[in-house]
Amino acid sequence: MGELRWHRVRFFDYMPSAIRSMAFNSTRSAWAVARARAVEIFNFADNYFQEKVIPGRDGRSIEACWVGCRLFSAGLDGEITEYDLDNLRPRYSIEAYGGPIWTISGNSQGTLLAAGCEDGTVKMFEILEERIQFQRNLDRQKGRIVSLSWHPSGAQIAAGMMGMIRIFDSETGHATHRLLVEQGVGASKSREVVVWSVAFLSDRTIISGDSAGKVQIWDGLRTLIRTHLVSKWDVLVLSVSQDESSVIAGTSEGTIAQFQFISSTVGQQDKHWVRTRTFKNHSHDVRGASNTDTAVVSGGMDTQVVVRPLLDKVEKNTQESALRKIAFPHRSLVSCAKKAGLLLFQFPDHLELWRLGESDGNGRPGESLPVKRRPEKLIQLKTKGEDHICCSTLSPCGSWLAYSTVSSVRLYRLQLSSNNVGIQKVSKLPKELHSVHQLCFSSDSSRLFASSSLSSVIVVALDQAECKYLHTLKHKSGSRQPIHILSPSEDGQWLAAANTDCEIHVFNLRKMKLHCSVPAYGSCPTAVSIHPTSCNLVSVHADQQIFEFSLKQKEYTEWSRQLQKRGLHVLWLQRDTPITRVTFNPKNPAHIVLNDTFMFCIIDQSLPLPEAKATFYNQMRLRSLPQPQRLRESHAFKICKNFQHLLYVNLLEDLSLVVVERPLMDIMSQLPAPVRQKKFAT
Repeated sequence: MGELRWHRVRFFDYMPSAIRSMAFNSTRSAWAVARARAVEIFNFADNYFQEKVIPGRDGRSIEACWVGCRLFSAGLDGEITEYDLDNLRPRYSIEAYGGPIWTISGNSQGTLLAAGCEDGTVKMFEILEERIQFQRNLDRQKGRIVSLSWHPSGAQIAAGMMGMIRIFDSETGHATHRLLVEQGVGASKSREVVVWSVAFLSDRTIISGDSAGKVQIWDGLRTLIRTHLVSKWDVLVLSVSQDESSVIAGTSEGTIAQFQFISSTVGQQDKHWVRTRTFKNHSHDVRGASNTDTAVVSGGMDTQVVVRPLLDKVEKNTQESALRKIAFPHRSLVSCAKKAGLLLFQFPDHLELWRLGESDGNGRPGESLPVKRRPEKLIQLKTKGEDHICCSTLSPCGSWLAYSTVSSVRLYRLQLSSNNVGIQKVSKLPKELHSVHQLCFSSDSSRLFASSSLSSVIVVALDQAECKYLHTLKHKSGSRQPIHILSPSEDGQWLAAANTDCEIHVFNLRKMKLHCSVPAYGSCPTAVSIHPTSCNLVSVHADQQIFEFSLKQKEYTEWSRQLQKRGLHVLWLQRDTPITRVTFNPKNPAHIVLNDTFMFCIIDQSLPLPEAKATFYNQMRLRSLPQPQRLRESHAFKICKNFQHLLYVNLLEDLSLVVVERPLMDIMSQLPAPVRQKKFAT
């Protein structure tokens, strides 16, 4: 593999925001994760890949809800928002006129959306083809509506409040039943119980979770039949499986309790709701949970999405049975000016530009070199308005900086010297650059590429005098899905664009037209790059498969065919984080450099592929083996796991490696204190 000098960067203070709610869509096999600063959409069927991110706005705490294939959210600002999933932006927002909205829920028929408001009303909205329209208020109550759940028939809706549950007839709008919720054991009578979550089952059973730590169950006659004390603290969220045989309850202690509708005694016919499992996957409040057919998916204040397989529903000792934690984004928040030694860090509301440090020393492998010049923060650029940043980029020469929100694009010209930093906003931009999903510069920094609506790419020419629109590149597939990867070639001839429809299109920038489309593959691309000398396109997908496609021959290369024929090693396929970047070593054209969150890998195409029984040794470990064994264990995949939680890996022009780390413990140390829990011997 050879020796590389690297810049170990730990001054990117990336801090994900807390998860507020989660909504699972069984039709799309996708779930929406609503955070304080964004809505993220994961593809459950495609190895839990984070397909889309819709940036949020300041001051919004939101609840997410699927109605069919349409995504809605509401929050304490009192507005209901529907999202445009093709353009990754809010489609429209309407005021509910009920004060802060605590919860929203759509009926299973996809015709009505209910919102629980601060003023004690449940507001019903009719879902039309293009937007939603206010229909009526249900009977007004004295306290705020905290939780909602529709009966599967759509005829009734249950509302959780302070100290009670109300059941409404959705046709007449009148309240038909009132269920009083008991206070917890030893609780003060002056302290009201909050029904944080409620579930309405097909047989008219109602299940509630409240601030006294109880899960209570009422039968169809509205009789309380069972009370389970789950926690000393709050039960914040309930989720029912699709067949209604299982319910999970998330608490403010970070635990998740599962209840199943089973016979409590073997051979007995009568079934009851029995607590069967307790999971401890979180350190803080569990705010969102989804109970799928095979797993429990949860998230909360500790910012992580946790996928806990149900071992009675999946095959044991397989990839499906492994616990999975998603703590970092599946897209890059770092840009690099390879020729200038600069890094650009993207935060929700600002950007930071840093100059890398320097060292003139030499050492042995694994040693830290003395620092000649320390890293320096040059610029902190804050956004204007409430919209958060959705993408940003830095030109390879370090002279241009661009970022976009859902409403506008900003371009800046940078002037850097050893002592001074100058930044000048480009005031006149082409009207075509109004809202984009991805930005990147050409290798010579003379062009800016921006992915726009209908999966198209806008090409803009840059010079010192002006910024000029050149062309809009379009493909012929008809896909409307957003482009999430743009990758230009080093020679400036090619541009690869990948969208969330699993398509990769390659454009000829000299002729300004589509050159070819890579044969469709069923898993979404996570990283794409074009080799600087061979013009082969390398793509890595969410299911960990790797392909190499010749742009000249318009077909897969022989190496790629051999790789697919033999199959990738099981240790490679069992990794649970996607490859987020592919680059190449200019000094050795046979080297492909890839990285995910936990390792970076150099694939040497000149070496044989690993055998089925081969081991993926860390390179420091491989170096310590005896020479004969080292030769036997040598294969194309060279793994390095010397780093903690990688956010970015790239080769600079001087062939040194820049590695941006964000240890998970640094994130955990910045979280608020969890609820106090009694621990043994304390």
